[in-house]
Amino acid sequence: MSRTPVTGALIIDGLHKRYGDVIALHDMTFQVEPGEIFGFVGSNGAGKSTTMRIILGVLAADAGRVLLGDRPIDLPTRRRIGYMPEERGLYPKMKVGDQLRFLARLHGMSAADADESARRWTERLGVAERFGDNIGELSLGNQQRVQLAAALVADPAVLVLDEPFSGLDPVAVDVMSDVLKEKAGEGTPVVFSSHQLDLVQRLCDRVGIVAKGRMRALGSVDDLRRRGGVTLEVTGPGSEIAWADGIPGVLETHYGQTTRLRVDPAAVDDQQVLAAALRHGPVHRFATSTPSLTDMFREVVSA
Repeated sequence: MSRTPVTGALIIDGLHKRYGDVIALHDMTFQVEPGEIFGFVGSNGAGKSTTMRIILGVLAADAGRVLLGDRPIDLPTRRRIGYMPEERGLYPKMKVGDQLRFLARLHGMSAADADESARRWTERLGVAERFGDNIGELSLGNQQRVQLAAALVADPAVLVLDEPFSGLDPVAVDVMSDVLKEKAGEGTPVVFSSHQLDLVQRLCDRVGIVAKGRMRALGSVDDLRRRGGVTLEVTGPGSEIAWADGIPGVLETHYGQTTRLRVDPAAVDDQQVLAAALRHGPVHRFATSTPSLTDMFREVVSA
């Protein structure tokens, strides 16, 4: 069976999905460029898995479309998508190698190519010595590695991974992170969901934050973090002195031994803030910090 060449961005355009009175997705729209790692984050039930299942054709959307480049995703194109479901789909009584070869053949690979790819990815992911073992005999972490190998074995043109880091030890997290970066470096669009926002912040080029079926924030990690403003931390003047009130660009003040000021970086003059602090005593520390992606996530979801 010939392999279908596919290129271009993964485009999710205006997806709607309803279950009775529950709106699972409302105008879900984003795209993942070739070579981009996109983090898809949100609370449980936010709509992440529903979106991924629609991308794969496991679910049908009530409205909207999914494209790869300029073409709708059909069966030949879907064979080029590497998918890792949140509910792991491995056969516990099937041997690792047999399972990977079987899945590769389903995606259109020849028997020789399927065997070579299965051995290469089990070696790369550190489970080559379990090639002849049943899946059910593996630890949960090793099952997770095999599940990722199943998503990669057919040389996918797109990777869609639902909670791929769940249950992995730090070494396995590093291996999986390296694999995702390698695939992106080859021009593959990569989208994954995760509750481990430190990993999302470290790995992703762009992030979409989803709440109640809607895309609430979308952009690069740095852009999203800047939306939360910048915090100036000033250690010196005591908490009994409201020394920063009225300074242009200061949005919030939290006085204490270390005073924290949330500021608009485009409107505040940090030297004016420092001068105001010094008028009320010595300043022992003056530092700038930006909210983490975790902070931004909490703010977006709570809003």
